[in-house]
Amino acid sequence: MLFEPIAFGNMKVPNRFVRSATHEWMAEPDGTPTDRIGDMYEELARGEVGLIITGYACVNPNGKSDNLQQGIYDDKFIDPYRKIVSRVHEHGSRIVVQIVHGGRQTMMTAENPILLAPSAVTNKRNGVTPEEMTEEEVLQIIEDFANAARRAKEAGFDGVQLHVAHGFLLSNFISPYTNRRKDRWGGSTEKRAQIILDIIERIHEMIGDGFPILVKLNATDGFPEGTKNTLDAPECVEIAKILAANSVCAIEVSGGIVEAGQEMFRSKIKTADDEAYYRDYSKMIKEAVDVPVILVGGIRSKAVMEQMLEGGYADMISLCRPLICEPDLVEKIRKGETEVAKCVSCNLCSDESGIKCNYDFD
Repeated sequence: MLFEPIAFGNMKVPNRFVRSATHEWMAEPDGTPTDRIGDMYEELARGEVGLIITGYACVNPNGKSDNLQQGIYDDKFIDPYRKIVSRVHEHGSRIVVQIVHGGRQTMMTAENPILLAPSAVTNKRNGVTPEEMTEEEVLQIIEDFANAARRAKEAGFDGVQLHVAHGFLLSNFISPYTNRRKDRWGGSTEKRAQIILDIIERIHEMIGDGFPILVKLNATDGFPEGTKNTLDAPECVEIAKILAANSVCAIEVSGGIVEAGQEMFRSKIKTADDEAYYRDYSKMIKEAVDVPVILVGGIRSKAVMEQMLEGGYADMISLCRPLICEPDLVEKIRKGETEVAKCVSCNLCSDESGIKCNYDFD
């Protein structure tokens, strides 16, 4: 199954491998994508990764979360992205851009001293309290996301992925821990998911309904079991059902927010049982929706990849750190040259000079 094509929306992907969105620290200071980013994506395409999801691109300069993060908040980015997309398409891979606003995890700077979030919930990790967004600010964010999708389409991307995970703005909205609003965007599960539906509707109004919209979805905030009023199962399944019923064509299952600790990038993945650590959430969601489900999280071995597909946990396998270590990993697996990725999950690839494998294998 790993090398069978799959289609969703109007996109056909040549195999079941996904490069999960990863911040690269390779854009210009204003967010302009560089040739260096294009080199990396083209190398992944040459290595036979079926679907490449870009590093997160902010939809508003005041929603930037890290240095040298990509942007898609201005039409000036369309041409640089178009060149990158063309390089990927030459090798037969598909590419979508992940679009995001940092929310309560936005970088605070002298020029941007205020963090926006659904509610003024203090981040216990750093003691910072964001400001609760006004209705006008929520409506502006919806417009920002829709315009980002318009730019993505004009640049030739095969779709967009809304980042509804990892503690950024849209995942702030779906979580009862960070969303205490009393208006149309807060309260019930349906109301906390409403901003995503509003973004999708606005995208359709702006560019039509044929452009694939994917979602990276937090299945859990990542707090210790038993913590009250946080996102987890079964509520994440209900949110996935809402999204699948409202034009989302694929759901990538992930989890964790920065405040809860390093849930997203677990280390010490030494056995098959340590791999695919969101598998249970993924299976619950896959059983509840009729769109492809993409599983990310510590997947390292071909046997586990096959088990996830054949066992009904997911339809596609999403990889992050292994493809930093081995951009040609998919090709190696297809040729039978390897059964297990070299990646040891050391997290040394999070390098502010540009992501790369810094582990000494000698």
